[in-house]
Amino acid sequence: MIIKTKQDELQNYLTDASNYKGSCEAVYIPQNKEELKKILKEANELKTKVTIAGAGTGLTGARVPEEGIVISTEKLNRIIEINALEGYAIVEPGVYLSNLLNELKTVGYFYPPDPTEKNCFIGGTVATNASGAKTFKYGATRNFVLELEIILADGDEIYLKREEVLAKGNKLNLKTKSGKEISLDLPEINLPVTKNASGYFIKPNMDAIDLFIGSEGTLGVFTKIKLKILPHPERIISMVAFFENEIDAINFVNRARDISFQTRAKNLSDEIDALALEFFDSNSLKLLSFDFPNIPLKANAAVWFEQEATLSNEDKLIEKWFSLISEYNVDEEKIWFATSESERKQIEEFRHAISWKVNEYISRNNFRKLGTDVAVPDNEMKHFYHFLMDLMSKSNLDFVLYGHLGNSHFHLNMLPKNENEFLIGKELYRKICLKAIELKGTVSAEHGIGKIKTEYLLDMFGKEIVEQMKALKKKLDPNYILGVGNIFR
Repeated sequence: MIIKTKQDELQNYLTDASNYKGSCEAVYIPQNKEELKKILKEANELKTKVTIAGAGTGLTGARVPEEGIVISTEKLNRIIEINALEGYAIVEPGVYLSNLLNELKTVGYFYPPDPTEKNCFIGGTVATNASGAKTFKYGATRNFVLELEIILADGDEIYLKREEVLAKGNKLNLKTKSGKEISLDLPEINLPVTKNASGYFIKPNMDAIDLFIGSEGTLGVFTKIKLKILPHPERIISMVAFFENEIDAINFVNRARDISFQTRAKNLSDEIDALALEFFDSNSLKLLSFDFPNIPLKANAAVWFEQEATLSNEDKLIEKWFSLISEYNVDEEKIWFATSESERKQIEEFRHAISWKVNEYISRNNFRKLGTDVAVPDNEMKHFYHFLMDLMSKSNLDFVLYGHLGNSHFHLNMLPKNENEFLIGKELYRKICLKAIELKGTVSAEHGIGKIKTEYLLDMFGKEIVEQMKALKKKLDPNYILGVGNIFR
């Protein structure tokens, strides 16, 4: 076990990609499960607050401690097994997503949940129910978690295998390795119909494993994770289409989404079926123009999209995509089209660059990130876009708007130039969250609540439901030591 107590050694654990900052007494780095259990048992007996730290790529302050100690999972980093025959991988929580993807590639497989930042830990992605571009086709992390080994706050263990432990209505009974039984009363919650990472996942007759996925280090610590993996597609079509105005791009996304849903409903193989549909507004293109000078001069919006294909249907699908794009005043000169794996990687760099450009800006100016993670029902997407444009045009704040619009999921990032603009931005952020809630959407579609968004969770579910969620935590963590400040204030 490694223990760090010197202030200069602790600094890397006291912030995350949102630029949220904290403090702690020490950082513990266990090298195996038994060391982790020992740390938790001692902390539980002393009622010492414990924050679980992943790679630091989160955007909500969830891995940032405000007191107590940090347990870093960085040394729990083994890829235990990859079984291509049965389609699964077993990993420890400190495995980098990028490392898992590289290993899977050697056996012709891939793991679909696709966060922008690949240097995240798998444990962190499960703790936040992370998603990304491929969520449009495959869904979020939850869809791929088969089994979890979990250490509770007192050092006891729970093993959960999907479809083995189910709630009966609103009653969920868990049994630990030591034989202790934990009975949970599940609150009645109306979950949004969008992708969602806000608070605990709760519904009648639910699978117990889903309570822990997205629990943000507040219910237990993952030590072993079994994931479903899929065969890598023969081919992937990758394009970026540039539009002269944003509304054309929005309409294109809506149309491509509708066709994709029809293709899946009819189980067709040679029709448009997007893997991802990502939007970039005019401000995003301006911010990217220095690094990507080949962006067309009159482009005021872009949509990046991909589709899986085979050697036999690739050309036919490409023709259909070009035909669809042409309906929105886009000619072939305004389309980037990857014809090789290296060109596809260049397009991926374009898609991911906007995130690090924003993070670079907030870090350079020492502001906390003001980037929304809201999603709304698909039939409200266009209406919500107009709401955002109207709100921001009246604010005079610099901003960029991009996101997973295939899932009606918006990342509007405000770029304040001073403290006054930051405070104005916080007020606008709240208005945006309230509007998403009004439209029956979510305040966090993929990044979680962490410490930054707790007030918005209250706006979304109300105090009574949030208190009932907190009561679930108290049953699993009676001394209330794990992830304090995450999800609940």
